Amino acid sequence: MSPTPSPDRRSARSRPDRRRTGRGSQARHNRPRQERGASAVGRRFEVEVGPVAHGGHFVARAESRVIFVRHALPGERVIVEITEGTDGDRFWRGDAVEVLEASPDRVTPPCRYAGPGLCGGCDFQHVALPAQRALKAAVVAEQLRRLAGLDVAVEVEAVPGDVDGLRWRTRQRYVPLPDGGRGMRKHRSHEVVEVDECLLEAPGAPSYDVRGHTFQVAAGGFWQVHPGAPEALVGAVLEALAPQPGESVLDLYAGVGLFTRFLADAVGPDGRVASVEGDPAASRLAAANCPEVTVSPGDVGEVLAGGPAGLGDEWDTVDLVVLDPPRVGAKRAVVEQVVARAPRAVAYVACDPAALARDVAIFAEHGYRLVSLRAFDLFPMTHHVECVCLLTRK
Repeated sequence: MSPTPSPDRRSARSRPDRRRTGRGSQARHNRPRQERGASAVGRRFEVEVGPVAHGGHFVARAESRVIFVRHALPGERVIVEITEGTDGDRFWRGDAVEVLEASPDRVTPPCRYAGPGLCGGCDFQHVALPAQRALKAAVVAEQLRRLAGLDVAVEVEAVPGDVDGLRWRTRQRYVPLPDGGRGMRKHRSHEVVEVDECLLEAPGAPSYDVRGHTFQVAAGGFWQVHPGAPEALVGAVLEALAPQPGESVLDLYAGVGLFTRFLADAVGPDGRVASVEGDPAASRLAAANCPEVTVSPGDVGEVLAGGPAGLGDEWDTVDLVVLDPPRVGAKRAVVEQVVARAPRAVAYVACDPAALARDVAIFAEHGYRLVSLRAFDLFPMTHHVECVCLLTRK
């Protein structure tokens, strides 16, 4: 796969208790987009579709310009209609509105609201499930190659809890309509498509029971939406770190303590675990879910740097670290605070391959290498994928 730019640089991880919004970022978001030439919206081109790009798009070219195309597949010949862009833009966005030569991986979307100009929630309903996972694996591998200089074989694993990629979303939000109906938003738009149901929505309420422990979670607070996610991620983190009795562990961006609980069990009464989470409500629940651990509410970077809510001197060195940051990643300041504590191993849980690759490159600057990576299909029918990486000192 040739390196391609990412068309989605402004997305934030969909965690209600993890959003990082500031006055500056809000101002940039609300600033009207400056037009750079005549609009290309509505223009159509016949194109051959190239590789998948980070963000659920595919790369095509027309008039010497890159087009990020939705609803397509590599190798297809399609008619693309431009949905965003002007003559002065470096790239355009578009939808494949007609398929002239179809990929063998193309299927009929199970949902009648999936397609150009309709609900924007699913990127890959037109793709067979095995091919969806292969596309996600290609994106993870390409980001690690381009941003971290690593060649890593990636396989995206299915997890129990969905039905052929459907009925897995245990928390679902619709847009209420004035007539009492409900809808979903179009891709990158405030426009709403009225829907009868979302085929991703799971029946029943989410379960907060994992491996014999029941977790308290705030209404609207973050919890993995795929029913198989907590078990899969806990298993992957424990397998990667192999925590031993008596060891010390930092669980960063710990939420309500999903990993904290099982790390504390593993290191036992002679070990110690500290949980750091920026959301006050989640931190209070982490203290209830994991009463024997040190819980430090506050911004992870500030806590690690020794601010008012900083950890004590006994946490200047640790054996293990779990990083589960928001979509933007941990970033340099946090990574450097982690490596300063000289852990023997770090488990990094990531929902954004680009942010993961950038942080892995920073770890490499400080002598930590990527030892293993597992990727999980926790969001079927979308481009999202969750990774668990193990980093150790060289």
